[in-house]
Amino acid sequence: MFSLSDIPSKKLHFIGIGGAGMSGLARIALTHGAQVSGSDEKDSSVLAALSALGATVYSSHKNSQVIGADLVIYSNAISKNNAEILQATELGIPIYTRAQALALLMSESISIAVAGTHGKTTTSSMLTVALQACGVDPSFAIGGTISASGSNAHRGTGEYFVAEADESDGSFIEYKPFGAIVTNVEHDHVDYFATPADVTQAFDDFAATISQDGFLVYCADDFGSLELGRKMKNIVSISYGENSESDLHIDQVELAAKTSRARALWKGKSIGHLELNVPGRHNIANAAAALAVGLHLGLPSAGLLAGLASFAGTGRRFELKGTVHGIRVIDDYGHHPTEIRVTLDAARRYAGDGRLLVIFQPHRYSRTQAFMSDFASALSLADSVILLEVYAASERPIAGVSSEIIAQSMENGIYIPNFVEATEAIIEMAKPGDVIITLGAGDVSSLAPIIVDGLTKRFLNN
Repeated sequence: MFSLSDIPSKKLHFIGIGGAGMSGLARIALTHGAQVSGSDEKDSSVLAALSALGATVYSSHKNSQVIGADLVIYSNAISKNNAEILQATELGIPIYTRAQALALLMSESISIAVAGTHGKTTTSSMLTVALQACGVDPSFAIGGTISASGSNAHRGTGEYFVAEADESDGSFIEYKPFGAIVTNVEHDHVDYFATPADVTQAFDDFAATISQDGFLVYCADDFGSLELGRKMKNIVSISYGENSESDLHIDQVELAAKTSRARALWKGKSIGHLELNVPGRHNIANAAAALAVGLHLGLPSAGLLAGLASFAGTGRRFELKGTVHGIRVIDDYGHHPTEIRVTLDAARRYAGDGRLLVIFQPHRYSRTQAFMSDFASALSLADSVILLEVYAASERPIAGVSSEIIAQSMENGIYIPNFVEATEAIIEMAKPGDVIITLGAGDVSSLAPIIVDGLTKRFLNN
C-alpha cells in the first residue's frame, strides 16, 4: 500500500494515459514530484502535452515499458490481458485501478465526490468553478475539460478536492470521500449492471463509504437519488431541487436559448438567483447541487452564485464547435436516452425557428440492445437524425443489434454507417438557422470539425 507521501520518490506508469481520466491523474502525480510514464494505443495531443510536462509517454503498449516502475495504474478500458499488465504482474509490481489511484491522490484532502448516472462532469465542473470564485483553490479530477481553464485536472493549494466518481464498474467505492453529490440514479452500463436493482445497490455501497463526519447532497427531483438520500441516517444529508421541501429549493425557472435562470432558496430563505450561461433545466439542477455543497461548507452565497454565473461549460457538453452561414454545430457526449432527451430539449430552444439535425452514434452494443426503443423515442425530438453504427468500445457485436434497427423504427431517422457519407449528407441538407449536433460517447465527436470545415467550403463555393 502506498501513501501520498510516498509519491515524490516513486515511478508511476499509467496504462491508457491518453484517456481523459488517466491523463488528469498523471498531471496531478507530476505536480507531486512523481516520475511519470505511460502508454496508449496511439499518439495524440494529450500525450504531447504530458510529454511537455515531463512525462515519458509511449504510443503503443509493450511489456518492456513497465520495467522499473514502482506502481502501475490502469484504466478500466484496458484489458487484463494487456501486455504491460501481464508484465507488471510477473514482476510483482503493485497494480492500481484508476479509482484506487485517484483515492490515493485525494486521501489527504477534504474530498467531494460527484456521482450519478447523468450530469457528473458538468456538476463537478460547476462545483470547481464555484469554489474557485470564493477564493478557494481546489484540486480537481474531472472526466471533461472545463472550458474556462482548458483543463480537467489540477492540484490546487486549497484543502478541497473535487472528483468525478464514475459508477460504470462499481469502482467508485474506492474513493471513501468526505462528502458526495448524487445527481440521479438510473439504469445504465448494462454490461456491468444487469438490473436497475444492481445500480441502486452500487450507489448504496458508494454512499456507505462517505465519512461519518461528512455529508451527502442528493436530488429530491430524482426518484433514485431521493430514495438514497432517505436511507442516510448516520451522516448529514442535504436535498436540492424543485421539490418545495428541498433544503436548496429552486423555483421561478426560466429557460432561454443559450441561458437559464432560477431563484435559489436555502432552507426557506431566498439567497438570490442562479444565472447560468448554459441552457437547459438539467443544468439548473446541476448548478443547484454545486450551490448546495458550497453553502453547506459555509462559503458565501454571493461568491458561489458569481462563480456559477461565470461557468462557460465543459468539453463535449453542448459544446459549440463553430457557426457557418447561420448554421451552428454542437458536439455533445449524451449517450443514454435520458441524456439525449434533455440535450435535444435544450437544443430545440437553441435552434429557435431553425431545424435540429443530429448525427448519433450509439455507444456499446449492450446499451443499444437494452434501450433501443428509448433511443428512438428520445431522438424523435430532432427534425432529422443520421444514425452511425454502434461504437463497440470493448464489446463484441451482439447478433441483431444495430443502429439500423433504431433508424427503421423512426420517421425522422436514416442509417448511414459510413462517416464520410454521413458528414456529406448532413452538410448538404443544412440550411441557415439550423443546428447540427454530433451526439454520442464514441468517436462521433471527430466529425464536428469536419462538418464545420465542410459547411465553410460549401457556402464559400456558393
